[in-house]
Amino acid sequence: MLRRPRIAPFLAVALVGALATGSAAAPAAAPQVPDPYYPADGNAGYDVRHYDIHDRYRFGDRHLKGVTTVRLVPSEELTTFNLDLLLKVDAVRVDGVVADFEKANLHELAITPVTPLAAGEPVDVRVRYHGFPASLEWPVPHGERNWLANDHEVVTMNEPHIAAWWFPSNDHPSDKARFDIRITTGQGRKVVSNGVLKGRTVHGRTATTHWRMTDPMTTYLAFFAAGDFRTERGRAHGQRYYNAVSTRLPATEEAYALDMLRRSARITAWLERELGDYPFATTGGLVTSIDLNFALENQSRPTYPSWIYPSVVVHELAHQWFGDSVSVARWQDIWLNEGFATYMERRYAEAQGRQTTNRWLHVTYRYLPDDDPFWNLDISDPGPQRLFDGAVYDRGAMTLAALRNRIGKADFRQLLRRWVTVHRDANATSEQFETMAEDVSGENLDAFFEAWLRADNAPPNTAAYGL
Repeated sequence: MLRRPRIAPFLAVALVGALATGSAAAPAAAPQVPDPYYPADGNAGYDVRHYDIHDRYRFGDRHLKGVTTVRLVPSEELTTFNLDLLLKVDAVRVDGVVADFEKANLHELAITPVTPLAAGEPVDVRVRYHGFPASLEWPVPHGERNWLANDHEVVTMNEPHIAAWWFPSNDHPSDKARFDIRITTGQGRKVVSNGVLKGRTVHGRTATTHWRMTDPMTTYLAFFAAGDFRTERGRAHGQRYYNAVSTRLPATEEAYALDMLRRSARITAWLERELGDYPFATTGGLVTSIDLNFALENQSRPTYPSWIYPSVVVHELAHQWFGDSVSVARWQDIWLNEGFATYMERRYAEAQGRQTTNRWLHVTYRYLPDDDPFWNLDISDPGPQRLFDGAVYDRGAMTLAALRNRIGKADFRQLLRRWVTVHRDANATSEQFETMAEDVSGENLDAFFEAWLRADNAPPNTAAYGL
């Protein structure tokens, strides 16, 4: 995610690259719930393998109804289990058998199957639901109304919560799954989602569009957009792409947005040279006409507001490695997403002949005195109220730039490549990154990370701290 603006103008986002070399991906782990920040999110006791979503969206009154089949594997015997969903539930079947259910609270769907679910045995849970997403609110920690729609367009983008507004899920980043997403709406509208377009079927006045994401994906990164879009797809710079821009934008803004999206394949190829193989089958993006103050790294196809610009494209595409392929195990690890993506912005700017990353680090450091509030935040544990604080982005990027100085360019490049390879399609923590940095460099970096991530004042201006 990238919000506008963060801190001083010259601190605006711009990132660095890092590549993956081939070692085996990390094994899947059990969902890390309850989350310290959002203890009501997600559910323990099972692992979701696949979501098959069939939703129907009506623009006239912004009503949504659907049927989703969740394939899950219990890790223990379950006599009851929960899914996260804000919409009203009409029926539930477990492996074809009608199951009892209740909404334990606003977003918890408690399901009791006729017979307990056996550990290790896959089961299909089919949930039928309906409602008006715009009227729904995620209750904790401070209430979120995250549905984004107007009379002509809808786009399901938000963070940390959005899935519960349009499909039932185990809504925590640590439980990644594969997706088939089918959206039915008016025949004249186009639908864009994650992954690869599998087909579109017209039924009189409506049409159903099918998208498939075959790589594991966290629930908040799943999205669909429906509306009046100009679309194009093809292959460039060795990358398959699919771009979409709302035709509800003024003509000059529409043309500008499409030009920005056309840079996606080239930027993805540059990031691939820095970080290793692009983790997904397709790239590109979507620009909405809905008035937003953020962009989001939806897996394989970021979504942008009309104020899209080159460095935000770099930021969201860098997230495909940092945040999407390698996802946080806990929300407190968010700097692994935002700091890394911001660092890649700086590296891309340097590659384009602008300010070097090292120069940016030193200028930014001098701009922020020791007693500046910027240094008061532990970015490895910022708290839910400051999850997207500017320091998470910029102090995170500064940490990486300083680490590159401390351990050297060769070890740093190896570190980033190893990071995105070992944890590809999986989840990771800040502690794991710190340990890997020490393993790659052969150095004790405890004091370095304490100063850059956790201390409540500026790191010492010495070589030991990358300055």
